Amino acid sequence: MMDLTAQIRFVRRFNRFYTRHVGALGNGHLDSSYSLTEVRLLYELAHAEVLTATRLSATLGLNTGYLSRVLRKFRDAGLIDSRPSDGDARVQELRLTDKGWDVFAPLQQRSRDEVAAILQPLSETDRRRLTAAMATIEEVLGETPAGPGYLLRPHRPGDIGWVIHKHATLYSEEYGWNEQFEVMVARIGADFIETYDPKTDCCWIAERDGTPVGSVFVVAQDMETAKLRMLYVDAGARGLGVGKRLVDEAIRFARRAGYARMTLWTNDILVAARGIYQAAGFELVACEPHHSFGVDLVGETWTLEL
Repeated sequence: MMDLTAQIRFVRRFNRFYTRHVGALGNGHLDSSYSLTEVRLLYELAHAEVLTATRLSATLGLNTGYLSRVLRKFRDAGLIDSRPSDGDARVQELRLTDKGWDVFAPLQQRSRDEVAAILQPLSETDRRRLTAAMATIEEVLGETPAGPGYLLRPHRPGDIGWVIHKHATLYSEEYGWNEQFEVMVARIGADFIETYDPKTDCCWIAERDGTPVGSVFVVAQDMETAKLRMLYVDAGARGLGVGKRLVDEAIRFARRAGYARMTLWTNDILVAARGIYQAAGFELVACEPHHSFGVDLVGETWTLEL
């Protein structure tokens, strides 16, 4: 059995091996112009619903002076912006800008590709052994995540088809809607792709462990009015606050884009979604019975002054 001195030697040897193996020693992490710490900060900004400099410093154990310099670098490069917290105007909440997402997204994909390159040559048995050992390290050192996490990212090729499929499947299984609903969603998705303008339109995809679990869209109804469309949360991701955050980000985008108001159309049986809209400040302005998708429904129009 190893004594403490031998165990220290073993851990240090493992640290040297692993940092070299995952490429953490290079000047630019993931073949980028950003350091490992800077990429990790972008990761935290992409994953957090609300993040402040104080929370970043505490989460990553970073010196506040160093963190301030990195955040200033990000701000000067247009990667992040900040706004006063709703709860305390003295506190600045940090978020990635659209340019920040453009920088982070390929880094995220590059990281996945590098890990895939490590795992693919291994047998399934060795992959299980490796991930089990990693889980043991997390458990022993107390770094097991407190709960399931997710991030929001802009759409990319393949996402719109996924949104159409998930909407059609969900509303058929849970509400008995027929294929006409799938037709409508497909048209909305096709129109979004064909007319997409990043200045006036956006799509957020919620992703958990590399798998999409939610979506929301913002499109222009007219020059003054944004329309929120196709809010979706996968059944396995419900209860994590995904729907609320998707709507919040859609509203923030609409405000940044200069819209005066936001509107949406839904149906009264979609109780969970209606609760999210109401909590976000939307007001019901009209309702009308209709027969669509093979069932009798009551359609509702909600608006939010921005």
